[in-house]
Amino acid sequence: MSETVPTRETIEAAHQLVAPWIHRTPVMTSQFFNRLCGAELFFKCENLQKIGAFKARGGLNAILSLSPEQLKNGVTTHSSGNHAQAIAFAAAKVGAKAYIVMPENSPLVKIRAVEEYGAEITFCVNTPEARQETVDQITEKTGATFIHPFNNYEVIAGQATATKELIEDVKAHLDVIVAPVGGGGLLSGTALSARYFSPETKVYAGEPEGAADAVLSFRSDKIEKAPYVKTIADGLLTYLGDKTFPIIKDHVTDVLLVSDEEIIAAMRYLWERMKIVVEPSGAVSLAAIIRNKEAFTGKKIGVILTGGNVDLGKLPF
Repeated sequence: MSETVPTRETIEAAHQLVAPWIHRTPVMTSQFFNRLCGAELFFKCENLQKIGAFKARGGLNAILSLSPEQLKNGVTTHSSGNHAQAIAFAAAKVGAKAYIVMPENSPLVKIRAVEEYGAEITFCVNTPEARQETVDQITEKTGATFIHPFNNYEVIAGQATATKELIEDVKAHLDVIVAPVGGGGLLSGTALSARYFSPETKVYAGEPEGAADAVLSFRSDKIEKAPYVKTIADGLLTYLGDKTFPIIKDHVTDVLLVSDEEIIAAMRYLWERMKIVVEPSGAVSLAAIIRNKEAFTGKKIGVILTGGNVDLGKLPF
């Protein structure tokens, strides 16, 4: 696997590799949100992506980049849901066995999807340490190739293709792009694509107050853990990695915190006004813009809606 930060050429190659397997998701606009935010918003709808999330891009790029030797004993990863689905989906496409470690409190909709792609699930308690320990045990037992959910340059390059498409499909120059941050795979890929394909565009992160590690890392210049973890945005619970953090530190303008109440309000707005299903983690970018709209007045803003895998039996509104 690559040990160098993705270049422009790396991201272009990743896009070419995954394009036959993914949707080129639409970029949507909304006069309601433009008025609400006093800006012009362009929504990259990765909630309409294969597996219902942008993670399909990184999972496919990582697995399609593996050799037959690396695939012969299968692949393994840990994830609360969307990366788990991505690896299960991609492994099924190439005929490889997938061993997925999921926290025992993962959303049922995501568990069922992973099962439907034919992966073998092992559950663990929901801590980063327990996830990694369980994956290590599986790797030792099976010889499967581990694909980290975000701290992996092939994954980062795959995630970067979403912003590459956004920049290509919005005819006007984007002043700002906002993406949510958990482990930083999407955010670091977003920052790299902005740097290579639209260098004047600034990148901001949205982060839940209940998983506020990236903002601390950004301020202290070292990887931090959140002081407490409690948020509805289940896809953003993990902290940054040693591959994602340096990219974010160098190329992201700021990390903007949002409350769960703001996330839920943004999610509901998206359902009601744009008629699209977006999960809590996917609404964080919009929540960050609404909370900080004075800073973005008059700007053209790309908004990454990262996923739409919602447990419909547990809607927060």
